[in-house]
Amino acid sequence: MFSFSQTLRIPALLRNTSSLRKDVFRCPRFSLVSERSFVGTYKKESEKEYTEFKGEQYFKDDYTNVTPTILGKIGENLHNVPSHPLCLLKERIHACLEGFTHYDSFSPVVKVRDNFDRLLIEPDHPGRSKSDSFFFNRQHMLRTHTTTHELDVYEHRNIDKFTITADVYRRDEIDSSHYPVFHQMECVHLLDRSEIAKNAAHATHHPSKTPAGLVVSDPTSELSKLSESNPIQSEHSIEEVEIVAYQLKATLNHILYQLFAESAGSGDSTLEIRWIEAFFPFTSPSWEVEIFYQGAWLEVLGCGILKQKILDQAGRSNSMGWACGLGLERLAMVLHKIPDIRLFWSKDARFLDQFQASDKTLAIFRPFSKFPPCTRDIAFWCSSLEFEANDLFDLVRDIAGDFVESVSLIDSFVHPKSGRKSMCYRIVYRSMDRNVTNEEINVLQMQLREQVRDRFQVELR
Repeated sequence: MFSFSQTLRIPALLRNTSSLRKDVFRCPRFSLVSERSFVGTYKKESEKEYTEFKGEQYFKDDYTNVTPTILGKIGENLHNVPSHPLCLLKERIHACLEGFTHYDSFSPVVKVRDNFDRLLIEPDHPGRSKSDSFFFNRQHMLRTHTTTHELDVYEHRNIDKFTITADVYRRDEIDSSHYPVFHQMECVHLLDRSEIAKNAAHATHHPSKTPAGLVVSDPTSELSKLSESNPIQSEHSIEEVEIVAYQLKATLNHILYQLFAESAGSGDSTLEIRWIEAFFPFTSPSWEVEIFYQGAWLEVLGCGILKQKILDQAGRSNSMGWACGLGLERLAMVLHKIPDIRLFWSKDARFLDQFQASDKTLAIFRPFSKFPPCTRDIAFWCSSLEFEANDLFDLVRDIAGDFVESVSLIDSFVHPKSGRKSMCYRIVYRSMDRNVTNEEINVLQMQLREQVRDRFQVELR
């Protein structure tokens, strides 16, 4: 769970600028008719004692929170759709990784213990909460990161160099850079520890080789000066870590240079990269990597030396290695200058036709329309001060889908006498491919108000 992969930090310039398997409930196209039928269908789905996926029945319990909208995204596999910008980016990264085996078809339903416990993620980590992740029940969930599938490769496939690309699922806010389904790529390289020892005995550590035009700032290169919170593992020698970190940094510097140098817009194919210490539950030492892009530092990936305990429990005690994780949407939005994350899910040919596998140059997104927004507020009193905003966001998505551009809290206060909390959320509706009428939005807003009142037991204002 290289956690930065979902939250995008993009320059101001960029900020301003389904088919589905038949056995899974599908979120409908949005119209006045389908909106009315959708709420009824949602109620029928919620009344079932189980959730069905690929013929399996997952019985509900107090942790069940996966929604029809989220189930409707499963099977889209945008990272495997030819000429889709996410697929093109995946293939560009693959081309930089000689000798790697690539996996991109793991099932998104995983065991909770594989997603968290076996990756040494702390019991109190926020990702374990119902407010942050999607659960079928206490035993099964939708993966929150591609790291969970490393275990399968370690245990069942004799592969030392591989990537894993997949959609991942996290409950999150609604705005132009967040979506509950996004795509990650994991890169892993395992090395035989006996070979590492031989190299350590006959070689000294040298700074990672960098391509001409790549400027690397790495204050973390002296491993003896790493912070106490980012230590070398007790199972590893500093000589071993130097060799593995060398390969890690050389590989990632090469990938980032290939992706960004020609699109930096400077004309001289120069790219600045800096390495920063970080923390991830399953690597140590750990680093984050930033690039200087269009006048600002942009965080692009996280990486580190794999926790030896994870490899040991997977039967790979003789191996040591590194892993990195990156978010495809984050990179694609920056590289192609795509201003809204919802566009990746668009079926509009005016979007999709701008990206072709045969193109030799990096396509820059050309806005094809900007329809006017329609803004509505919803305010209510709630007796509980622990109202979970992600519950509201999921409900908004279930009712209005990708008609919703953003949802933001604009007012909140606690009544001094009653102790009740008042909240007001502003919802911005805007379609990416057509103009929507006030009448359509009014229908959606009315349905939302009714559902908010009934599901959360609040008093509308």
